Amino acid sequence: MSKTTTIGIDLAKTVFAVVALGPTGRELWRKTFSRHKLLPFLAKQDKAQVALEACGSAHYWARQLRTLGHEVALLPPQHVKGYLRGQKNDYNDARAIAEAQHHGAIREVPIKSVEQQDDQVLLGIRRGLSRDRTGLVNQIRGHLSEYGVVAPRGVASLRKALPVILADRTNGLTERYRHLLRRQYERLLALDAELAWYEEQLETWAKQDEVCQRLVGIPGIGVVNACAFKSWLGDGQQFGCGRDASAALGLVPRQYGTGGKVVLSRITKRGDSALRASVVHGARAVVSRSAGKADRLSRWIEAVKARRGFNKAVVALANKLVRIAWVIVARGECYRALEA
Repeated sequence: MSKTTTIGIDLAKTVFAVVALGPTGRELWRKTFSRHKLLPFLAKQDKAQVALEACGSAHYWARQLRTLGHEVALLPPQHVKGYLRGQKNDYNDARAIAEAQHHGAIREVPIKSVEQQDDQVLLGIRRGLSRDRTGLVNQIRGHLSEYGVVAPRGVASLRKALPVILADRTNGLTERYRHLLRRQYERLLALDAELAWYEEQLETWAKQDEVCQRLVGIPGIGVVNACAFKSWLGDGQQFGCGRDASAALGLVPRQYGTGGKVVLSRITKRGDSALRASVVHGARAVVSRSAGKADRLSRWIEAVKARRGFNKAVVALANKLVRIAWVIVARGECYRALEA
């Protein structure tokens, strides 16, 4: 049981509901503050445990509250929900957050530094640019098909084909559509240039970061995956083992047990969906090239493929890669491929 005051804050854009619980869990007070009055009030309070949901702006507020001398905890929203009682409103949400922290059974979300948030912004912008480029390529190919022109698949192939299509006067394209297509082509080149800048930034980051250098040595973990995993995991000390990290990323089977009978089903898909998808794609590349190789990892992959099929082997390898990556980050080790 906590021996200090526990304060739960329901974050919002402008108005914050705050509830304080005593050492026994009894509510001491509840107040509402505007954005500019929250920190001055908490600066006058005695040192307390302050709990927030891990949501938008939570890491900023957590850093600010730490500078005031409070012990700050970020709690996963899906676990706080179980403590909500009565109608959903700001005060009840704040009390649920305080009770969840007072109970002390929820694993906290590590508070990100400003540098970690910068890294995540870089990765997020790059991911958005890649998504925009893919959407533009699909849009161009769809429009061309309406005119009876079949464009090749893939960004590089389409980029080479568009000047040829624009120069071909026998393909039936109107001058109006040629003008529109030329502008789409210029937009594609601009996205390529912007995306190349972010790729260069990731390369520089990976070369300068010693942890990323060790992560790149893992099969299926390239520069992008290494940077993304380092940004997501931090120092890895929030997890007790590699399986915990894999479970947090949603790569372990969903479990349903009752009466001593346990049923395992599909993976949970919890956590960062973008990072999970990226790790799975990296694992897919490794699994597709494992046939005929004699190292221990490739032979393990082939055995799983024979028993469970290609796709399940991919997910199983992604699970293993996350566990390996956790060991490399949390314990400072390097990847060592086993030949026998």
